[in-house]
Amino acid sequence: MTAITMSAPALSERPMFKVTRMGIFAVFFLLAAVMLFSSMGGLTPATLTTLTFGADLPVIVVGTFNFTLVVGALYVIVGVVGLLPVPTLKRAQSIGVGIALILLVPALLIVAAANNSINVTVMLQVSLRLSTPIVMGALAGIWCERSGVTNIAIEGMMLSGACFGFTAFTLFLAIMPTSEAQLLGVIFATLTGGAMALLHGWLSITFKTNQVVSGTVINILAIGVTSFIRRDVLLSSEAARETLQPLAIPVLSQIPIVGDIFFNGRPIFYAMFVILFATHIILFYTRWGLRTRAVGENPKAADTLGINVNRNRWTNVFIGGLIAGLAGAWFSMETSGSFDDNMTSGRGFIALAAMIFGKWMPFGAFGGGLLFGFSDALGQRFQFLGVPIPPQFLQMVPYFITIVVLAGLVGRAVGPKAAGEPYDKEGK
Repeated sequence: MTAITMSAPALSERPMFKVTRMGIFAVFFLLAAVMLFSSMGGLTPATLTTLTFGADLPVIVVGTFNFTLVVGALYVIVGVVGLLPVPTLKRAQSIGVGIALILLVPALLIVAAANNSINVTVMLQVSLRLSTPIVMGALAGIWCERSGVTNIAIEGMMLSGACFGFTAFTLFLAIMPTSEAQLLGVIFATLTGGAMALLHGWLSITFKTNQVVSGTVINILAIGVTSFIRRDVLLSSEAARETLQPLAIPVLSQIPIVGDIFFNGRPIFYAMFVILFATHIILFYTRWGLRTRAVGENPKAADTLGINVNRNRWTNVFIGGLIAGLAGAWFSMETSGSFDDNMTSGRGFIALAAMIFGKWMPFGAFGGGLLFGFSDALGQRFQFLGVPIPPQFLQMVPYFITIVVLAGLVGRAVGPKAAGEPYDKEGK
């Protein structure tokens, strides 16, 4: 009798509903179906969407009404099946979610461009271009966190790089040609990011300050310093308006679609791919990478093998800062040709989300950065097509995608075990 009495409260305390990742996906696609069906009010069976891919390439004409109806019905099925707590349907639920995710991007483009045309190649090109600072910021975070240092100061490093790089370019432009001044500006931006990283390392590695607090201090410092520089230097001088010029790679830039997307970019855009492959090779195919991963996972064991833990962390944090500073130069020197207060607009934090999405892997982070870049490009494209959505909501798209991805796609992500933990060498 006693055992029954004790177990009864435990049974009553069990939750009636359990929130699962599949359940989140199911609700998301049911809401997406509602949005698709509501968008059909202005469509007719004769409404068409034209997908183009560039000059001299075939076009695809899609019946917008029928496509929206089919995809909406599929989303309803995926949502309903995903909510069924039947273990035998788990495989079917996963397949359905995968198909629904693949159709999500074309569905958004086709519905948005109803009675109009959209160039898919340009859309992909813009997505890659807008993902550049996010991917580079995520790679900067990987260099730091793989060695055991949490770095939420990427936003501040990028903002500082954007400001000081553009300021140096403006001042050097008065005494030298544009191309040389731009090169020095990019170098100054990169070194500025490295300097901010050294400050982060000094606080978090040497003085063992809480690494989140250290990163927050650097972000706040960057906002104040860059605002002061802009007001007292840039606004009182003849600020330049030049941007880094595109560099078409011979032969490769002539390849249809692929050449337009990858081989007609600007210097920092190309640098993103160089850093991506270099990061992957160094982390997983070199002795330095092996030591870095060992320090990030078990610094005590690494120390017993003769690895200087704190020196390794200092070096990796500095490298991460250099990458973040170069990413900052993308904003002021490759895109806008100017500097504005807080022009990074939280891209450093989105980069951290891309890093988590990619499970602290370089190519995974690249995929996450591309996802956020596409969401940003999608919001811009919606404004261009005149989609009846307030522009403030369209500007929220990248941040909304960040929340959805971290909550639904990633769930509980586990990074390097020693990330965020200062290390004290035994005997000191």
